[in-house]
Amino acid sequence: MAAALLILGASLLVREWTVRPVQWSALDRPFAPCGEGRGASACVIDGDTLAIGQRRVRLTGYDAPEIAGACEAERRLAVVARDELARWASLGPFELDGGAEPPRDTYGRELRAARRGDELLADTMVQRQLARRSRLDRGWC
Repeated sequence: MAAALLILGASLLVREWTVRPVQWSALDRPFAPCGEGRGASACVIDGDTLAIGQRRVRLTGYDAPEIAGACEAERRLAVVARDELARWASLGPFELDGGAEPPRDTYGRELRAARRGDELLADTMVQRQLARRSRLDRGWC
């Protein structure tokens, strides 16, 4: 009896701690920087944030400079990062992870990674020196 309870408890624990497979969903629409072209249903807010209709998506795996950054260098780089994200997103279909119920940040934005094939957007933005891996990295100024 004790062995059966132990096996049952272990199976429940394993089931609870099993990692769920990542669910990716395809997205294929043109993107432009927000504010350019009225009526756009999808646009790029900054180098790591998309607007898709009423949804706001914070792309994960990297941190881009802020449009309203602390210095002129950060603000200039932020515009370049935003434009590069718009270009990348408009190259053709790509995927976002997170399924139907993605996690959200404190601002209510969906938190999702983006990829096209084997290319992770986060890697591309960091390699092009338009983003960093973490907010804890050195500042932009």
